[in-house]
Amino acid sequence: MPQEIEFEEAPDVPDIEPVYVHKGKASYYADFFHGRTTASGERFSQNRLTAASRRLPLGSRVTVTNADNGRSVEVVINDRGPYVKGRVIDLSRKAASELGMIEDGVVNVRVEARPSDQPNRSLRHRLERMVAALYPDRKPASEPPVTVAERPEPDLTGTDLTGTDLGAAE
Repeated sequence: MPQEIEFEEAPDVPDIEPVYVHKGKASYYADFFHGRTTASGERFSQNRLTAASRRLPLGSRVTVTNADNGRSVEVVINDRGPYVKGRVIDLSRKAASELGMIEDGVVNVRVEARPSDQPNRSLRHRLERMVAALYPDRKPASEPPVTVAERPEPDLTGTDLTGTDLGAAE
């Protein structure tokens, strides 16, 4: 039985752009992965503001906010994962530190991706299409923008989507 998805509309204010919002739990990479190759082909560094996401395009810039303390950080998606049910993003140690989550290991977060924050036109268009796919009846230029509220994660138990285990801190 498919899970029900909840959506929330942004207020009718013309200058607010559509935003892809993902809520869930965040964890951070174990030190073991420092120096390994990411899905984007670059070396993973615990000292950079990067993250892994299953849904967002590689290279996307997103803002991650710790729901418990309100602290935020901007990261670049450069890897795939996490592959633990309920987790929406894996962060580098530096990003986790900025969010104040090192001691907790796993915290509730809000991940926001704005098309206008993207480094190139291709990523802007991909994020615009992600939001438009959730609201096929809306036209971006003529309709008020929307915000995606909470989107449940699929159950990936027993599924190996990449052949690798990211081994995020728990």
